Amino acid sequence: MGLLGFFKDYILGFLDYETPKVMVVRNRNLGVIYRGVQFLVITYFIWYVFIKEKAYQDFESGLESSVTTRMKGTAVQGGLVHDSEEYAHPSEGFEVMSTTVRRDVTHDQIQATCAEHFSVPNANCTQDSDCSEGEVHFDGHGPRTGRCVPYYDQSFRTCEIQAWCPVEEYAAVREPPLLEAFNFTIVIKNAIRFPEFNVSRGNVKDFPKKRQLSQYLARCHYHAVTAPYCPVFRLGYIAREAGQDWAELCQTGGVIGVFINWQCDFDLNTSKCKPTYSFRLLDTRKDLPTAGYYYRFAKYYSRDGVESRTLIKAYGVRLDIIVHGYAGKFGLIPTIINSVTALGSVGVCSILCDWILLTFIDKDEIYSNKMFDDSSKEPVQPNSTAFTIVSYGSNHSDLSEGVAL
Repeated sequence: MGLLGFFKDYILGFLDYETPKVMVVRNRNLGVIYRGVQFLVITYFIWYVFIKEKAYQDFESGLESSVTTRMKGTAVQGGLVHDSEEYAHPSEGFEVMSTTVRRDVTHDQIQATCAEHFSVPNANCTQDSDCSEGEVHFDGHGPRTGRCVPYYDQSFRTCEIQAWCPVEEYAAVREPPLLEAFNFTIVIKNAIRFPEFNVSRGNVKDFPKKRQLSQYLARCHYHAVTAPYCPVFRLGYIAREAGQDWAELCQTGGVIGVFINWQCDFDLNTSKCKPTYSFRLLDTRKDLPTAGYYYRFAKYYSRDGVESRTLIKAYGVRLDIIVHGYAGKFGLIPTIINSVTALGSVGVCSILCDWILLTFIDKDEIYSNKMFDDSSKEPVQPNSTAFTIVSYGSNHSDLSEGVAL
């Protein structure tokens, strides 16, 4: 019977309707807490949510982007003039472009048999039995013939291999670094579009005539304040902004990220939407074996009817152009959602102060008796209508008199 009564009371209580009752508590400390919390909540939504984060806007971060690059500059090395066709790869320019700053050149290699380099594991030998015929080592240059032959300088012996001879580690000639590449320039043209807002922008200043644009690009260099729409950068400037020493970079090569960031507010004039640039070294450094950036390529030719090649190990400064950004514009839906959230958050102040009032101030349960009325405990008076208007005045309860605070 007790369990049945519990469920009956629970169901009947669940169907009860509750209406808020306004009660004025004249307690200065509680009032200061209430207004202080209200001030913090309102300040948070106005300053941070709406002004700083611009929560009233629709945002788009999936921009469409196109990047083209072009390297310019000449340098003299060993009496030879080098132009962009020799040191810029690829010459047509994409989001990734590298500049050769140093080379190790191995001339006149041919397909033949020769001594393996002594740094290859198990390459050193004293007799033929030390070399297994057909064995190919992971770090080697070709299959071994099974013979132990004198090294190139005749000072010791290593296993013979079939490969492009002589091997690179022995015959490569190191050329001096191309320090003059410090003044090479790279033109980075970036065109973007925000499809949701149907707005297109570019990082190049607009001119009414193409000739004026060509003249501008020929004499300008990028500066964040004086020339933000000039897409011409010096390699030395990029290395310095990335925190790298140019002379060291020319010795080992490196990969530098060029970050183009678009942060646009289309509630303002679209001409205010302009890019910002940042630069950062992307490859590992600090004397690691894999530090820097290099690649190999060969130039093939025929010499006395024999196929030959010149092997080039090129150290370069590679630029990775990375574009990202977002745009915002006023939107009715996010404005309504965040405004309702702000108004609802103000109500938390009342919940907090009610808890403080009932927990720390209401020792005699005077306030709780006034805040929570149970109509079921009051005598029922017959009434011929469903609703009775008691008075047209205020229904506020003022506990400022007769209550010890």
